[in-house]
Amino acid sequence: MNNLIIIGARGFGREVYNLFLDCYKDNKEWACKGYLDSKSDALEGYEGYPPILCSPEDYVIDKDDVFVCALGDVKWKKYYVDLMLDKGASFVSLVHPTAKISMNTTFGSGCIIAANVLLSCDVYVGNFVTMMRNVVLGHDCKIDDWSHLGAFTFFGGFSEIGCLCTIHPGAQILPHKKVKDSAVVGAGSVVIMTVKEGTTVMGIPAKKIDY
Repeated sequence: MNNLIIIGARGFGREVYNLFLDCYKDNKEWACKGYLDSKSDALEGYEGYPPILCSPEDYVIDKDDVFVCALGDVKWKKYYVDLMLDKGASFVSLVHPTAKISMNTTFGSGCIIAANVLLSCDVYVGNFVTMMRNVVLGHDCKIDDWSHLGAFTFFGGFSEIGCLCTIHPGAQILPHKKVKDSAVVGAGSVVIMTVKEGTTVMGIPAKKIDY
C-alpha cells in the first residue's frame, strides 16, 4: 500500500490532490493520507480534500508513506523536500494519464507532470521538477532539478533549463537557448539568448529586469 502525503495544502496542493485522483482513483494500492502544512486552517471552506495532518516539521514518517511536494516556490520546495529527506522520506512522481512521453525520455523522482504535457524524444528531466498543464518540451531538452515550468510554456529542441529556475506561464524558450540556475523568466516572455544565473528576464524579446 502506498499512502501519499502532499506537502502543502494551499491552492497548488489542492490541484495536486486532483492530479492524484486522475492517476490513482481506481487503484486500491494507493490512498492519499493527507497534507502536511503549518497553516492548519488552509483547507477551511473547501470540501472533499483529505485532512491536514500536521506541519512537515512535526510529522513522523510511517512505513507505507510516500511524498510529493506541492509548493510552487522553488526555494521553499527544496527547503521542505530536504527537510523530509533528512527524516528518511521517499518521494514519488505524479504523471497525469494524458501526458505524452516520447522515447528515450527520462525524469527523476518527486516530479509533478500535469495534464496534456508533451515531452518529446530524448528529453532529460531531473528530480523534483514541476510541469503545469500544456507544457511542451521539444527533442533533446534538458530540465535540471527543482525547476518549475508554468502552464502553456514551450521549450524548443536542445534548450536547457538549470536548477531552481522558474518559468512563468506562456513563456517560450527558443531552440538551443539556456536559462541558467536560479533564473526567472516572466509570463509570456520569449527567450532568444542565454539567461544568466540568478537573473530575472521578461518581455519579447526577454530582457533583464530589476525590481
